Amino acid sequence: MSTRIAIVDYGMGNLRSVEKALEHVGVTATISADPGELRAADGVILPGVGAFPRAMERIRATGLDELIAERRDAGVPILGICLGLQLLFDSTTELGGASGLGLLDGPVAELEADGLKIPHIGWSPLRWERDSRLADGIPSETPFYFVHSFAPRPVAGELLGSAAYGARFACAAERDNVFGVQFHPEKSSAAGLRLLANFAGVCASVPA
Repeated sequence: MSTRIAIVDYGMGNLRSVEKALEHVGVTATISADPGELRAADGVILPGVGAFPRAMERIRATGLDELIAERRDAGVPILGICLGLQLLFDSTTELGGASGLGLLDGPVAELEADGLKIPHIGWSPLRWERDSRLADGIPSETPFYFVHSFAPRPVAGELLGSAAYGARFACAAERDNVFGVQFHPEKSSAAGLRLLANFAGVCASVPA
């Protein structure tokens, strides 16, 4: 039976491009906000483009915050992409501040880009800071595609990868079955597809 991954639909994000990238690596993907479909999936992807406070308002209004936490507690792998990574953290300073899902420890704050133009848009090399199933077959210094003005500040034990734009910033995090990347794997060519395939492999390895 093929791995099934649910892409959380809360009205913000490039959902179809993530779905197409997963299909390209042979994964059955569903875009949904339906609790039954999210509970039936082997893995959950939280995408996102836009402002953190607005995204959390939508997530809380539909009860998806509790559902995502439930899936985490059940051991189901979760992957946040771009804004979705940021939402996994405790809080943000964006637009006056907001609290996040709290599945990863630390705040989200504006990039410290040392005078470079924000947002950071384009390709930057990723440096893995520790081993991970998500990194399998993807060497350090592989470039990925970024579009963002904010970045998380994970605690040391949850930092998975970093990149540099003026200053070095966290761009990947991991804690148990929760993963997140600041870049867009669905827009990052072969390396991005490999990362999504790695995540699908993590999902397939979790007992039903």
